Amino acid sequence: MKEMGRDRYPPIPAADWTDAQRHRVQAMLDGPRKAIVSPFVPLMRSPELMDRIQHVGAHLRYDSTIGQRLTELAILCTARHWHQPVEWAIHAPIAQEHGIGAHVVAALAAGGPPSFVREDESVVHAVTMELLSGKRLSDATHDRARALFGEQGVIDLLGIIGYYSMLSVVMNGAQTEAPPSTAPPLT
Repeated sequence: MKEMGRDRYPPIPAADWTDAQRHRVQAMLDGPRKAIVSPFVPLMRSPELMDRIQHVGAHLRYDSTIGQRLTELAILCTARHWHQPVEWAIHAPIAQEHGIGAHVVAALAAGGPPSFVREDESVVHAVTMELLSGKRLSDATHDRARALFGEQGVIDLLGIIGYYSMLSVVMNGAQTEAPPSTAPPLT
């Protein structure tokens, strides 16, 4: 179980933003996020890094070739692996809105293997868990993913896993507080 303390990098009041922060934040306010959300609060301390990361994330989250339902599942599997409460709190309700079953979300929250009805969901889970737990992707699992998603889809999926792992590491290190959520708690 992860020990949580105080939020090491809380929100910076807008009046205290540097010009670089203000410029980079405006790009997020004008983009699909429309706000400074939790993962970017600690990253504001490095405005250029925050800007570059958010552009990659916008593509992976909103324009991935595997679609939003499977993207959200990959995010949940990654958040589960890293025991990341912010990503979990944000994305569990979104995943359900996009068709990921409540039983899948509950099983992931409890740390157990979900029972999947859809093959594509089973493959996303298998790819994510193999990479994060074993640090490798077997030929068999890779081939299943490529058959379902194509080469670009596999690469997008790998990017999603890597991107949300990076955000998880940043927020776990920063001890970013999770927002209120209807998501079942991670155990």
